[in-house]
Amino acid sequence: MAQAILLTGHERRRRWSPDQRLEILEAAFAPGANVSEVARRFDVSTGLLYTWRRQALTGKDGPAFVPATVMDFSGSAVGGSAAVCVEFADGTKVKIASFAPHDLAAAVMRALK
Repeated sequence: MAQAILLTGHERRRRWSPDQRLEILEAAFAPGANVSEVARRFDVSTGLLYTWRRQALTGKDGPAFVPATVMDFSGSAVGGSAAVCVEFADGTKVKIASFAPHDLAAAVMRALK
C-alpha cells in the first residue's frame, strides 16, 4: 500500500533544520552509501541532496565548517611550538607555525582554497 504525506495549513513545504540536513548528507555521502537509497529513506529528492551538498561545500548558507582536531606536532618541521595544520579535500596539507604573521597565513589559505 502506498503512503501519502498530507501537508495542511499555510506552509506547504517541508523544512529541515541544519542538523537534520547534516545528518541526511552524512548518511548519503558516507563511503559505500547509495544516495538514492538514503533519499528514499528520508523522503527527500536526490536533487535536493546534491543542492544541499553544493551549498555546504561552497558556504552559500554562511560559513562552511568542518570538524577540527588538535594534534601534537612536537618534533615536526614547524618546531615544537603550537601550529595550525590544514588538510584540504585534494590531500594538500599546510602547516603554519604559531609565530607566522597572520597576513601570510591568510594569503596561503586563500591561495590554496
